[in-house]
Amino acid sequence: MRIGELARRTGVSERSLRYYETQGLLTAERTPGGWRDYGEWAVDRVVRVQALYAAGLHSRRIARLLPCMRDADGGPSAIATDRLVADLTTERDRIDRMITDLIRSRDVLDEVIDTASEASASAPPPLGG
Repeated sequence: MRIGELARRTGVSERSLRYYETQGLLTAERTPGGWRDYGEWAVDRVVRVQALYAAGLHSRRIARLLPCMRDADGGPSAIATDRLVADLTTERDRIDRMITDLIRSRDVLDEVIDTASEASASAPPPLGG
């Protein structure tokens, strides 16, 4: 499939797909006319890259992890190593810390919202209103 089709199917811009290619995250064959031509596997690869970016990984880290992951399901490939497991565990722990921090922030906001709501409900109406 051409780059425009891949962009349409994944919701990722053509510019981003070209960037992924320069970072070693995605590869394309070239047609005789020089157009990029991606296999069906590229859809899963782009979705996986997007998920890893969303998890806070940078492109160099993703490039090291991708060869050890199957595109279709994200499971480990035959070349997965103990290092991959250690790297993924480190990333999961970092994400867990981020989740904990976000929950703590949400709880603080909930307290402020509750307090402000109670104060507003019990306040006398404005004068002249």
